[in-house]
Amino acid sequence: MADTEHVDGNTKPGSSGGGWRSRGPLLAVCAGYFMVILDVTIINVAVPVVGRDLGASLTGIQWITDGYTLVFAGLLMTGGALGDRLGSRRVFCWGVAVFTLASVGCALARDPASLVVARLVEGSGAALIVPGSLALLQQAYPEPDARSRAFGLWGSMAGIAASAGPLLGGLLVTTVGWRWVFLINLPVGAACLALTMRCVAASPRHATRSVDWPAQCAVAAMVALLTAALNEAGRRGWSDPTVLTMAGLTLGCAGAFLVREHLARTPVLPPHLLRSRALGGGAAIGLLFNFAFYGMVFTASLDFQRQRGYSALITGVALLPAVTMTMFASALSGRLARHTGHRPLVVCGMAVAGAGLAGWAAAGPDPAYPLLVAPMMAAGFGTSFALTGSTSSVMTAAPTGYAGTASALFNTTRQIGSAAGVALGGTFLAAATDYAAGLRLSMGIGALAYFTAAALAALCVPAKDAVRATAA
Repeated sequence: MADTEHVDGNTKPGSSGGGWRSRGPLLAVCAGYFMVILDVTIINVAVPVVGRDLGASLTGIQWITDGYTLVFAGLLMTGGALGDRLGSRRVFCWGVAVFTLASVGCALARDPASLVVARLVEGSGAALIVPGSLALLQQAYPEPDARSRAFGLWGSMAGIAASAGPLLGGLLVTTVGWRWVFLINLPVGAACLALTMRCVAASPRHATRSVDWPAQCAVAAMVALLTAALNEAGRRGWSDPTVLTMAGLTLGCAGAFLVREHLARTPVLPPHLLRSRALGGGAAIGLLFNFAFYGMVFTASLDFQRQRGYSALITGVALLPAVTMTMFASALSGRLARHTGHRPLVVCGMAVAGAGLAGWAAAGPDPAYPLLVAPMMAAGFGTSFALTGSTSSVMTAAPTGYAGTASALFNTTRQIGSAAGVALGGTFLAAATDYAAGLRLSMGIGALAYFTAAALAALCVPAKDAVRATAA
């Protein structure tokens, strides 16, 4: 039986009141999500300066970059389960507080070890923020039209933060110093926490939902090992013993998780969730479009800096065509969904994005930058255009009491897709005898992922908003 957190103020669950208060939940959730995704990419242009300033080794620099992502991806399912059990608003606020304080710790770090530890804590805060963000939006905007618009803006935050990270990071590093890459989270986190406490309604708590810690540990280890294996494969190659060992351990953790789920009274990821075509299919679509989009951003960044000689700041500017389309596409998708349903929008978005990357792959060995603007715009538009529908499909299919778990599943598969896209993009560039050929191969594989997602969407995404399923 669900009980409810103490409610501050007069805000009621599902309230759609007017004015700034009705937009408060959206602003709060999007601010938290923006911080989380920004920290994945903003560090990339700062880490060389950080390494020189703190005297970090190459291994230390890698952990500064990847430690955050590994903890974030590995603990998402735990964050979702805690949100369902303890209340999404409570866990979201914990996450924002942990993330903000850890960001201050990063900024104050005086040696590589303390920075790595603070980054790991940051990742744990991020894992509490993200699953609750979607659950809180679903709670705050129960009407399908309003919910679609909210999910659309939430989704656009990922593309904007990921692509703007290098630009903002380059700007901060060259003006006020690398520590402001982390300190910028302090005012954002404080505003997010204040807005959440003021405007977001208390969330139901499902006290009967136990947190199966052995299964949670297996999931965390499995996702972290898989993410690490994919990241290291891009650096070391797929036949490296370290990569193969991590891949084997990933399979071992997956087997342990399946055994535990079969025996547990309250599984972390109940089988009936994955049997849902909308939920399982939506998670697979999220993996594919993150694979393609973040692979494109990564390989394009390398091409702009290594082959074309752009600075970090100019590279961020060069990636803006992909960023500028995300907000427009999300808003348009949210408005069209009320008339068309989500399926045609997801299919169309994936097809447009696939056509864009296919165009890049076919543009020749050394295309001029203006020829790449349209492919980047297509990828940014198509990904954001489809994200609203796939997110709504997953969250609408979640049974009562499993909103956090469904959100965590969706975002875990997306994180795996992002890591795979970056790893494979790096592998293609490193392994190809002709750099331009490796770049075109990476874009071609990304296009194939988009087209596969389009076909999957035609089968799995409901044409109209389905009635929310109930727990089995």
